[in-house]
Amino acid sequence: MVSWRIGAALVALAIFAAPSSHAETVKVEAYADLRLVHAPDEDAWQEGGLGKTRFGGGDAQTHLAEIGVELSGEILPGLTLFAGARYEEHQRTPVDLMEAYLSYAPASDNAFHWSLKAGAFYPPISLENDQIGWASTWTITPSAINSWVGEELRTIGVEGRMEWRGASDRFALYGAVYGWNDPAGVLIADRGWALSDRPTGLFDKPRLPDAYAMQDGVPPPLTTPMFREMDGRAGWYAGASWSHPGWARVTVLRYDNNADPAVKQGDDIAWLTRFWSVGIEAQPFGLVVKAQGLSGDTLIAPSRFYSGRTEFRSAYLLVGKVIGQWRIAARGEVFETTQYNAFGGPFSEDPDGNERGRAGTLGVFWTPKPWLQLGGEALYIVSDRPQREVMGLDARSEELQVQTSVKLIY
Repeated sequence: MVSWRIGAALVALAIFAAPSSHAETVKVEAYADLRLVHAPDEDAWQEGGLGKTRFGGGDAQTHLAEIGVELSGEILPGLTLFAGARYEEHQRTPVDLMEAYLSYAPASDNAFHWSLKAGAFYPPISLENDQIGWASTWTITPSAINSWVGEELRTIGVEGRMEWRGASDRFALYGAVYGWNDPAGVLIADRGWALSDRPTGLFDKPRLPDAYAMQDGVPPPLTTPMFREMDGRAGWYAGASWSHPGWARVTVLRYDNNADPAVKQGDDIAWLTRFWSVGIEAQPFGLVVKAQGLSGDTLIAPSRFYSGRTEFRSAYLLVGKVIGQWRIAARGEVFETTQYNAFGGPFSEDPDGNERGRAGTLGVFWTPKPWLQLGGEALYIVSDRPQREVMGLDARSEELQVQTSVKLIY
């Protein structure tokens, strides 16, 4: 179902094109990201492989990683429209809408502030992705946690937020009701974790591993729509945060897409996906420290003869430092999944779907001009996933991806 997405895009274009007394507040930002990559030998997951990185196939490669544009404008006092689109030649929808939403934040003359957001947008989970194009400030590739958030999750609904701003501390409560995200969970179950800076567009269909298609008796390539309503049930999330600006911030969020795991439409199944996310940010001794953990499960039960559940967990620690025009960061992380299947009986562990892994990332950015950002990154991943043996590969894999980025920003 894409009618709501087409409608949202048309509404966004119409509002931006319409004359307004607030036209001077319209803001346009754009970027183009060029890469030189030394990719791991294993095929990347977007190409049907089980590689954990965005790029695969070995050797040095050049890529136009993406071109993005974001528009925002105040159409009425306190009412802002935002739309972001992205071009990437290798995705199945080369030009795609990433976000499109309205936000309302009325002015307040006291300590309490509230706001509403409605449309399609990323849920407030990532501590890393705060730049144009939902990019990370510190590394080219976000952590496994936030790679997955960009790949499988999008709030298509309404989010409300209430914040109390004291003299030195801030407390916030927020929550959302949403739909059109019933397939969320399929990648984490059938592919496992990955580290990639390629979020899924609202129209795109990520590719599932060829190994999964072969196991399921389906000829590859097998793709799945990620943002689809299948059961007519609304999902939700709720979170809270405390922050002391310039010192620390703590966030906690509970996410439940409330999908009916018995619903199946063609080859697509609704995945009941629930998890907790906890994050901490601090600035000790002139450093920036970010730590985040995520733990949950995803479940399908399309028939009484077959059901499956995948537990997933990941955590990372990032330490960064700003030195003039330079930003330098190091991140370490661990991730795992444990899969259980039931064929007309109780759940039993399925070792082929289990996964254990760890990754280390070093990143550096230099911004000599406001319109130019140069970046470099080395990403090393060690993982064990018996599913690889279906493709004639070793279950254990070591991958090293080294890339440089030239980002032109408007």
